[in-house]
Amino acid sequence: MIDGIKSELAGLRDQLVRWRRHLHAHPELSFRETGTVRYAVEQLRAEGIEVRDGLARLTPDSVGTGAIALVRGTRAPSERCFAIRADLDALPIMEEGKPEYCSTVPGVMHACGHDAHTAMVLGAGIALHRMRDQWSGTVLLVLQPGEEKEPGGASLLVKEGVFNDPKPTGILGQHVTPELAVGKLGFRSGPFMAAADELYLTVKGRGGHAGSRPKLLDPILIAANLLPKLYAEAHAVVPAGEPMVISFGKFIANGATNIIPEVATIDGTLRTFNEELRKRLHELLPRVAAQVANEMGGEIELRIVKGSPVVKNDPELTARIRAVAVELVGAANVVDMDIRMGAEDFAYYTHVMPGCFFRLGTGNPAKPGTQSGLHTAAFDIDEEAMTLGAAMMAAGALGELH
Repeated sequence: MIDGIKSELAGLRDQLVRWRRHLHAHPELSFRETGTVRYAVEQLRAEGIEVRDGLARLTPDSVGTGAIALVRGTRAPSERCFAIRADLDALPIMEEGKPEYCSTVPGVMHACGHDAHTAMVLGAGIALHRMRDQWSGTVLLVLQPGEEKEPGGASLLVKEGVFNDPKPTGILGQHVTPELAVGKLGFRSGPFMAAADELYLTVKGRGGHAGSRPKLLDPILIAANLLPKLYAEAHAVVPAGEPMVISFGKFIANGATNIIPEVATIDGTLRTFNEELRKRLHELLPRVAAQVANEMGGEIELRIVKGSPVVKNDPELTARIRAVAVELVGAANVVDMDIRMGAEDFAYYTHVMPGCFFRLGTGNPAKPGTQSGLHTAAFDIDEEAMTLGAAMMAAGALGELH
């Protein structure tokens, strides 16, 4: 069966590149992927594949920009179902380079490879559809919006009951990875990617002319004292060897050389792998903020937005998918991955069904941009990796239907 999948996808190689480059040139931000999902659905319906769209609505009145497609094997009747997932959204980054297929939308680009993820799921689904007389069951193609923005399109699809009929026995996802060479596949069993929460600090003081400083209450000074205490107190409660990240990447005060502002806002992130530690930090951080406010005056509000949970790769499913990968590319090209402090809303799927999230090597020193990091303006992939990524998704799904 793997040879058949390879053959089908070899024939789709140029189409994979065209799909990816179209999507790359027309990126859309989270929950605005109307053109992206329409384009993907058109490719599937042109092949005669059933699609259900209008899914993953942010509000009851909003237009859902998610879809699922049902690719059905016809060899024999079977109720078995397995899901493979693609994410659709782009990022608010101004792209550099790639004159052939550079983003046509100023300030928006596919800097995380979701264009390739979508193209590969389209390729996997269409290859399986063309081979439908050779297998039984249903492969559910999940076209998911909003991976980059809370509440996460995965959480919305789960809440909408999308996976109730048909009900998949598990789900497979992948992510392009520049630090892995083309031809490599990376796996990790158990916890793989961190739970991620957003931290929003608002520090209120008493602003005015810098010459009147003794009468004022400087929110910048309060914030400058607050941040080291948050870092120190958070790390103090982390058990030895337990991974945790607290970081603040945005600080806005909007004063001037001679103006003390009224308010400073600071945005950050909290990453953990342990739900008990996560809960403890959610309780601790507001207490530290209140203590600093009491000591220095002013007001401090800390709002914590709970994000994606930990990505948990099911050990048994991951072992089976890894065995398929070895058959596909050989044991030497299947590598172990370390835990990653990055977050992924694929996590929501792994908390309601067995899931496996793997890494696809897309780095090539001979091709510019393909070793640039995710979420950077120069990010690109070696498109030769897409045939393998699509084959891995298709073969992994079929392995779960037998």
